[in-house]
Amino acid sequence: QVQLVESGGGLVQAGGSQRLSCAASGSIIGINAMGWYRQAPGKQRELVAVITSGGSTNYGNSVKGRFTIYRDSAENTVYLQMDSLKPEDTAVYYCNFNVLRWGLGYDYWGQGTQVTVSS
Repeated sequence: QVQLVESGGGLVQAGGSQRLSCAASGSIIGINAMGWYRQAPGKQRELVAVITSGGSTNYGNSVKGRFTIYRDSAENTVYLQMDSLKPEDTAVYYCNFNVLRWGLGYDYWGQGTQVTVSS
């Protein structure tokens, strides 16, 4: 099994910065991609950022230019640096790892961490 543990989050003022981290442990042979998603009350979960095993990144339109995803492959850890935060960034943030097992990719999710941006 694979376990993901998130850290970071909390309350921050608009315009501020925050960093989230997510570390994976367990039986991991390979990771296809690591990502962050978020879900605000009453809304669907949406992509924030993803980084592939090759290092390619993709961001949701609402966070481009403000958020940066990066990883420490040796530690199976992914980070999300969030700058210029806005109240609309308030949500529960979930990390996601697509882990290679038996030739297939399986999704694992973190427990979620609340980020609240005050105006």
